[in-house]
Amino acid sequence: MTSVVDYDPLLLLRQSIASGSAIIPTTSPDTSSSSTSSPETSLSQATHLHFTHPARVVIPIDAPTRFVSNDRPVDLRSIYFAWLNREVAIPEYNASATKLNEELAGTTTVHKFAFVERLDLITWLEGASEESEYIKPLAGDKDGAVHLGGAGGAAAHAQVAKASATAVSAAARAGRGTLDPRLAQIYNGERRMGDRNTVLRGIKPTDFSHVRKLAQPLMARKPSPAGGVPTTSSVPGSISSSTSLALNQKPQRRPDPIILLSPSASSLLRMSNVKSFLEGAHYVPPDHNSAISMLHISRVMKDIDPGRPMRFILVEGSEQFKPEYWNRVVAVFTTGQAWQFKNYKWRDAAELFRHVLGIYLGWRGEQPPDAVRGFGHRVMACSVEKWRDPTAPGADSSRWRDREVVEGIWKAIEGNMRAKGWRKDAAPTKLD
Repeated sequence: MTSVVDYDPLLLLRQSIASGSAIIPTTSPDTSSSSTSSPETSLSQATHLHFTHPARVVIPIDAPTRFVSNDRPVDLRSIYFAWLNREVAIPEYNASATKLNEELAGTTTVHKFAFVERLDLITWLEGASEESEYIKPLAGDKDGAVHLGGAGGAAAHAQVAKASATAVSAAARAGRGTLDPRLAQIYNGERRMGDRNTVLRGIKPTDFSHVRKLAQPLMARKPSPAGGVPTTSSVPGSISSSTSLALNQKPQRRPDPIILLSPSASSLLRMSNVKSFLEGAHYVPPDHNSAISMLHISRVMKDIDPGRPMRFILVEGSEQFKPEYWNRVVAVFTTGQAWQFKNYKWRDAAELFRHVLGIYLGWRGEQPPDAVRGFGHRVMACSVEKWRDPTAPGADSSRWRDREVVEGIWKAIEGNMRAKGWRKDAAPTKLD
């Protein structure tokens, strides 16, 4: 059996997904060719995952990974199970996880991801994101990056290449390898690459503390507080502890803001049509049979961060919310029905819309419901042209107003975000 010490389960899973190669749950730890003919087993019976790319290797299915939830590493079985159920709604995913835990009969349990954790994991595994706040960096990546590009990615690729060569040589010594001899020769001739420290800086650490002394004359003197007593940072030749920390700490990643939609069947905006409306500025009727439980859209908020698009997470329910997620909610779409708020942090509508912007979308020419009008100015009422059959003459001529409505909604969301404390590299820690 090939040693799996040099393999990273998360990186192997991501590369296998990108290449479309087979990932086989199995009860055998054997990596020989005969293992590929064994039937695929269920996740409740499997003890290993058989990867075929970039090298044939078998990883224990209960192996811990670099994905951390609640300060605990998540096992490979839970990661792979979440990937297999990436397209199902959260209630169906939780039901499937409960059923699998019953099949495991208490020997172990499958971790149930919170909706933000699940979205972050799936986005990273698909290759749509190169960073994740829940994934610890590789051992050779000191910058904390979890992507495949750059020096950290080179080290990760070198690690997998080293493991591939180890697998080839071990299989050759065992007399049961199936790789082409020419491919084995290529693996053995690969150049071993070091991490970013050995390539760029060597193994000796460099002390840059003298730079602080050089920077002191250039530090702008801060104004003295009331009373005329200068602060520590305003005295020439000294640097405050906060400045010292700022020189050494890496800025935290800005979290993604969250928009809540109404799950009501009477709502004009649902998960199936909100992306085309808020991103494409074109309204189409919702598909009530859609099983989409979450998605994200991108939008440049010029007054907050004009240099890069901001990613928004859209969901219809708050059942999987952690308490801190409410600090990231920037808008709530509502139809005025009170049952929508029963699982919210603020169940009273007046209290909810004191903290979060409310938005109602209705048909042009029709009055909003009495409940929405009772919310007052804290709920923004918008209206779109009534939907007409696309085959009817001139059906699309009335849809030019959609963009005007969408721009008004985004302007209100951006203004509310700025007022609540959203900045280029920061988000509010508490909604006032």
